[in-house]
Amino acid sequence: MRKTTNSALAAHGEATSGNRPNLMSDPQPKTTKRPDFSALRRMLPFLAREKAYAGMALVALVVAAAATLAIPQAVRRVVDFGFTPESRGLVDAYFGMIVALTALLAISSSLRYYFVMTIGERVVSRIRSAVFERVMSLDGAFFDTARSGEIVSRLTADTTQLKSTFGASASIALRNLILLVGAIIMMVITSPKLAAMVLVAIPLIVLPLVAAGRGVRKRSQAAQDTLAEAASFATERIGAVRVVQGLGAERAATARFGEAVESAYQAARSATLSRAFLTSIVIFLVFASVTFVLWTGAKAVIADEMTAGRLSQFVLYAVFAASGLGQLSEVYGELTQAAGAAQRLGDLLATEPQVKEPSQPSGPPRPAKGGIVFRDVRFAYPTAPDRRVLGPLSLDIRSGEKVAIVGPSGAGKTSLFQLLLRFYDAGSGSIAIDGVNVDAMRLADLRALVAIVPQDAVIFADTIFENIRLARPEASEADVMEAARQAAVMPFAEKLTDGLHTRIGERGVTLSGGERQRIAIARAILRNAPILLLDEATSALDAENERAVQEALSRAMAGRTALVIAHRLATIRDADRIIVLEDGLIVEQGTHEVLSAAGGAYARLASLQFTA
Repeated sequence: MRKTTNSALAAHGEATSGNRPNLMSDPQPKTTKRPDFSALRRMLPFLAREKAYAGMALVALVVAAAATLAIPQAVRRVVDFGFTPESRGLVDAYFGMIVALTALLAISSSLRYYFVMTIGERVVSRIRSAVFERVMSLDGAFFDTARSGEIVSRLTADTTQLKSTFGASASIALRNLILLVGAIIMMVITSPKLAAMVLVAIPLIVLPLVAAGRGVRKRSQAAQDTLAEAASFATERIGAVRVVQGLGAERAATARFGEAVESAYQAARSATLSRAFLTSIVIFLVFASVTFVLWTGAKAVIADEMTAGRLSQFVLYAVFAASGLGQLSEVYGELTQAAGAAQRLGDLLATEPQVKEPSQPSGPPRPAKGGIVFRDVRFAYPTAPDRRVLGPLSLDIRSGEKVAIVGPSGAGKTSLFQLLLRFYDAGSGSIAIDGVNVDAMRLADLRALVAIVPQDAVIFADTIFENIRLARPEASEADVMEAARQAAVMPFAEKLTDGLHTRIGERGVTLSGGERQRIAIARAILRNAPILLLDEATSALDAENERAVQEALSRAMAGRTALVIAHRLATIRDADRIIVLEDGLIVEQGTHEVLSAAGGAYARLASLQFTA
């Protein structure tokens, strides 16, 4: 599966090279005036492994169309020769032929349905995997502006739209195209005069459809975009439902979602109304044309210019042609919607991270000791390039050193961590671990050297065991158990119904803040990286939980280089060195005792906290 996904991504990248949209600056989909059917062509690489099913579906489709086109031949002979006592044998033969053709049509149609729907399901699963893989590879600059609900909508609603296109819609389009062409050929053979009348009528039908289809397309795309907005809003509010409830904002959220859903409904209703109006035009024009041709043919039968059987045959072919043309117009509407969905998915697939993998990567340092060097680093976030966050900043951290980073909010503390992990690249300067520049290593190799315990531990809707093993998926059960023991997870896990294998709900809602932090520490221990980053790991805990977590952190830091961001100075008094940041610059550094005696920025912070 991974090989297929990657090859499809590569093919897509070649198709879109040189014309890639920037989702970071504008994550919202744009409604275009014309459907970009090339977006659908860019999805074709995902069909690469379905050639066999596609071939069988095409054979079944051709057989079904041939059986359908053969039925009027039998009907003609029944009408012309079958209603006399002498032709009873012919009646039996012709009706038997019709039954056989119908059976062939039924079997081939069912096979076609199975093959095309299987293709649709497989293609959409590959597209979803590829889009999710691409989203997981994007850097912080993308997620600074992208909305998670919007991305989820693309993975669900848009891919579902493509499923019907690569499955049923494509099959229906091909079937009706074959029927239309075949019926026109047979009409010409049956009666050139009547066929000429039908062929003259076709442009009179198609041209109004094309004109009306533009309005349908715009409304359909607007409906999809509005639904994505509603899905994005719902995802955000559901993800933070405790906050919403805690603020008493349920009614306001419900009202806003109701407005969003109503807008989506109105947009969808407008699109449906347009399509319904278009369908009524199609039905009227098509069947009015058929009626006129039938009336002309009836007069020809009366004048003995053609037989009733030949007229019946022609009418059936005309109905097939009219039906094929009508369904092709409906499929065209579906394809315009699918083109919009493919464009939005293509935008995600074409988005390249600003943080690039090195073309010729250096291997990670071996053995990795954890020495870190920041040299003349300058940095500004991509969303605010004119606002300097760091720099120029130079800092040497020895292997095994415990370094605390303090300073006011906005001083650039967390940005140091972001740069070390290459969630962003520095504007200038360099960062190295054990002498190897971080931008020279593969991202996976770099991040394998680092474990992080964030301020707000992210817990997934899974078991405690799997939440810990997320740090090292190949870890054995014994390794996970040992990490849980060192992080003091076992005391509370053993009280749960299934111990470490207890499911703990989305975001760990069934656990306390201290329990979630201990799971995050267990991850860091299991990762067994030479560098440990602690970002306000105990700031939101009460005294009892802080003591338990601090003990777990002490065990986690043993033998590792540790960088600790802290606002509570009491938690970092025993650090080997304290770095004080202000406005992205190092203004002081030293031990707690040295900095307290210096009377500078750290001393002011210490006096506020220790004398409060």
